Amino acid sequence: MAVRELDETERTAALAQLDGWSYDAEARGIRRTFRFADFAEAFGFMSRVAILAEKADHHPEWFNVYNRVEILLTTHDANGLSARDIDLATAINGFA
Repeated sequence: MAVRELDETERTAALAQLDGWSYDAEARGIRRTFRFADFAEAFGFMSRVAILAEKADHHPEWFNVYNRVEILLTTHDANGLSARDIDLATAINGFA
């Protein structure tokens, strides 16, 4: 079954439930920046997210410098934000 992009109403409702995430219209996805005490904590967080993402076969776009991890979630097959992104963001919030 094809993954579909969330419509504006669905996107707004989902974001209302996701602490810290914001919609990026240009990237057609959601973003969040996480900050940790140091690089080791940031890397540990990224490792937990990587294992989860691999199991879900849904991988984030991310950037890391020292204690900061920036994540973008979008579904390329849907050409935008999908329920898969919301599910992964919800799980990621549980790690932070």
